[in-house]
Amino acid sequence: MILISGPCVIESEEIVMQVAEKLTKFNEDKRIDFYFKSSFDKANRTSIHSFRGPGLERGCEILEKVKKKFGYKILTDIHESYQAKPVSEVADVLQIPAFLCRQTDLLVGAAKTKSIVNIKKGQFLSADNMKYSVKKVLETRGISEDGYEIAKQNGVWLTERGTTFGYGNLVVDMRNLPIMREYAPVIFDATHSVQMPGTLNGKSGGDSFYVPYLARAAASVGVDGFFYETHINPCEALCDGPNMLNIEELSKVIKETLKIEEILKG
Repeated sequence: MILISGPCVIESEEIVMQVAEKLTKFNEDKRIDFYFKSSFDKANRTSIHSFRGPGLERGCEILEKVKKKFGYKILTDIHESYQAKPVSEVADVLQIPAFLCRQTDLLVGAAKTKSIVNIKKGQFLSADNMKYSVKKVLETRGISEDGYEIAKQNGVWLTERGTTFGYGNLVVDMRNLPIMREYAPVIFDATHSVQMPGTLNGKSGGDSFYVPYLARAAASVGVDGFFYETHINPCEALCDGPNMLNIEELSKVIKETLKIEEILKG
């Protein structure tokens, strides 16, 4: 099982290292393919006054320290095509944010690196439309065929994080998981799926209470991995606190989803 976890944004080197320390048990679990995640820049925050992170240079320095100290593989977002090359020198996975999943230059820039490309499904797109984003990466890498196995072999993932539903809320349609799995390995982003965009006076709200329920549902449908943002104290997090899990809650949810996977495998 692929597991992507870490604080939403790099708030400080100290906090990143504290969270990373707490996640070592997952990296040591032979059932888990672990990736540490944190963003050096959150370029699509609701308000111009929202905390964005330390920026590319300092952010990559901190992620490099995590990699060297703990031996973790690293995943982080990019928002501009020029960021792909320097970030890929640190990150094993380049993540394309949901709002940018159709940005051709960004996808092509990421595809030109050796990193895995994780494309988050846009809140505004149907699952079936994500096959075109996958093809942009594959064709840039000189691959004319497509499908789950081709994408898996050539480092392309898709991530489900909910679909816009009405105003200030998201809904997860579990049908999206098998649909997208026709085109690439699928990660379920359980914490962003409970986000409530723009509902906290210029910030996004959320309700982490529902994270375990959605994660168990996704595990029962069948996915390749899970994405959970976590923090020492989500109430004090500078980004996405309401939908993040603390370390203890995270451990419980991962234990439950692993059990479901074991049952499905017989």
